[in-house]
Amino acid sequence: MIKIEINGQIVEAHEGDMLIDVADEAKIPIPRFCYHKKLSIAANCRMCLVEVEGAPKALPACATPVTDGMKVHTRSPKARAAQKAVMEFLLINHPLDCPICDQGGECELQDVAFEYGNDVGKYSEAKRVVPDHDVGPLIATDMTRCIHCTRCVRFGQEISGLMELGAVGRSEWMEITTYVGKSITSEISGNIIDLCPVGALTSKPFRFKARAWEMVAHPSIAAHDSLGSHIEVHTYQDKVMRVVPRDNEAINETWLSDRDRFAYEGINSQDRLTVPLAKSKGQWDEQEWEDALNQTVELLKPHLNNPDTVGVLVSPNATVEELYLLRKLLHAHGVKDIETRLRQIDFRLDEAAGKPVAPGLVNTLPEIEAMESVLLVGSNLRYEIPLLNLRVRKAQLEGARVRVLNVADYPFTFDLEDKVIADPQALVDTLKVLVRAAAELKGTEIPAGAEDAVVSEQHQAWAKDLVESGKATIMVGAMAQQSPLYADFVLWSARLADLTGATINVVPQSANEVGAYQVGAVPANGGNIDSMLASDKKAWIVVGIDPELDTVYGARLKQALDQADTVISLTAYDSEYLRSVSDIMLPIAVHTETAGTFVNATGDWQSFKIASAAPGDAKPLWKILRVLGNLLDMDGFDYVHADEVLEEAKAQTQSLGSVQGDLAIPARTCDKPVVLGEWSLYSVDPIVRRSEPLQKAAGAARPVVRSAIEADEIVLNTPAGPITLPNEYDESVAPGVVLVPMGLSETADVTLTDVSVAAS
Repeated sequence: MIKIEINGQIVEAHEGDMLIDVADEAKIPIPRFCYHKKLSIAANCRMCLVEVEGAPKALPACATPVTDGMKVHTRSPKARAAQKAVMEFLLINHPLDCPICDQGGECELQDVAFEYGNDVGKYSEAKRVVPDHDVGPLIATDMTRCIHCTRCVRFGQEISGLMELGAVGRSEWMEITTYVGKSITSEISGNIIDLCPVGALTSKPFRFKARAWEMVAHPSIAAHDSLGSHIEVHTYQDKVMRVVPRDNEAINETWLSDRDRFAYEGINSQDRLTVPLAKSKGQWDEQEWEDALNQTVELLKPHLNNPDTVGVLVSPNATVEELYLLRKLLHAHGVKDIETRLRQIDFRLDEAAGKPVAPGLVNTLPEIEAMESVLLVGSNLRYEIPLLNLRVRKAQLEGARVRVLNVADYPFTFDLEDKVIADPQALVDTLKVLVRAAAELKGTEIPAGAEDAVVSEQHQAWAKDLVESGKATIMVGAMAQQSPLYADFVLWSARLADLTGATINVVPQSANEVGAYQVGAVPANGGNIDSMLASDKKAWIVVGIDPELDTVYGARLKQALDQADTVISLTAYDSEYLRSVSDIMLPIAVHTETAGTFVNATGDWQSFKIASAAPGDAKPLWKILRVLGNLLDMDGFDYVHADEVLEEAKAQTQSLGSVQGDLAIPARTCDKPVVLGEWSLYSVDPIVRRSEPLQKAAGAARPVVRSAIEADEIVLNTPAGPITLPNEYDESVAPGVVLVPMGLSETADVTLTDVSVAAS
């Protein structure tokens, strides 16, 4: 450690640290625009000029390393004169847009100009005007306001891995722009809104909606992937106006995915169900809550006498409190078939372990960032968990070798050391070869099933890297989890991890997927959604999902709901389909409208409070379940606050199976072509699907099949009949694989357990 002096204050620092970082640590303010703690040093705004004794002129604090004995003055006449001069230059061409600028009230330029600017400008010439470009549905541009800090450019180069913005021209004619005719397509593009120190880049959906000082900021947790990013929900008159990131270095750092940022538009959708509805003689009637709950109990009671005939499908984005109370309510009456694994079709791991085997990350996100070798198995990580993808990218930039086994050559934002693109069966066979190669390297017995594997130099190199890397991990993604060979992917990945010393991370996808396992919101009788649909269920309870869009069971599930005697829907959204199958529909609050807890991918229990008001008569689900418990004369349903439910749920977490390589599973093969479902970034849940800005963005799903089959159309034969969809010939897709977009009305009948393909 060395000692320096800033404004007469002795400060300790590491030699080579930048002066601005040392000053920040000591809480000594230095103005800045281009500097950001997560970006490289640019030193192009010059706002952080300070006086350093012995230097002939003021120096930029962001680009000046400290040395022992250095004496710095941030507010001396020399420093203030330099800062005021820079401020004057920056304001020469800046328009007087403050009264109409969305950045007003939280603008860095506004704040710094107030302290360092002059009240009268000397410049009297015409100001520069820069034309704006439409860069997509999420970001609004007013580039005349741009001060050329280049934060947005550096974000693309260094963080997102997509250089979508750049500087053209020089001096007064310099502009920040996209490539000709291009829009911004990154899945984390909204972060440049936060980075922009002025109003040049703002949120297009939020444009002209409210002022910063009019809104109330509520700390919360993101609800659209398993990371559990920390967010602030900004509300105006109890309505969500926007969502922004909240710093948490262990999880989302200072970033936020576009899905988590803009999904709130779906909360304000016109589709919201605002009043209880009951069907009578084919007509829907609005109900008071008391009547609706009594009718719900009357509908449910006859089926509770034969609990095996009741099936429950629940969103894996439901809170811990909601899932726990649902389980408590139904288990007390013998109902065991409560299912949140709506997109899984292979349950052999659970059968082998004798209990549910939960996904999860055994490594923290900083640990993943520090890996030396990463093997991705069946994962399009960039579009599954965007901010987890950033951690792998950071590891790769620091020298980690990243290899992938995938059914398609997905466009990652980091360089790959090697890849194998093949159908699921071939990928499992590749894992077996890697297991044999690792066993030979370690001089151990070759596991059963890998004896006939033929090891090549490529496989030896992969196995050797995993064995010799001090820090290595195998990450199993959504494509593997939703394939018919999920158990094989996990089993052989676990065996490879055991042999090489790598960790295995089976990446959860949904906000509370891990929490659902921990509170027992998976079948307690060894069942699963597949076996539930194969049985003769007389009653279904559907909670927080669009059943025709949120599962991979399509026509099978629709047929089961059509044939049931009773369907009870607890839903935030009204839809024609739910009306067609339900007997009663109860409006529930979404995550910003209730207090609750999510358990994220790394097992952190993260609670949040109510941020916005639920529309109409919609109620928090945990309160609805509490009252249903009272109406069913059950003990222990006298909760007043969600915290009471949480404490009880924590005390009764379930015993789960773990990912182990010594499990024995029944053999299974995949016929080709194999049909796999692809869930786009913006079709993963009911809220996201109803966010209009996201549905206009580049990552939105299209009703187009992707395959290496040379055909204009693909016919998908489903239990409900054939579906004909356009086929996009795509060489990046492995031969023998057909990728079908899920979560769309056009593919609602696709049943991945019962589908075949024909080209036309």
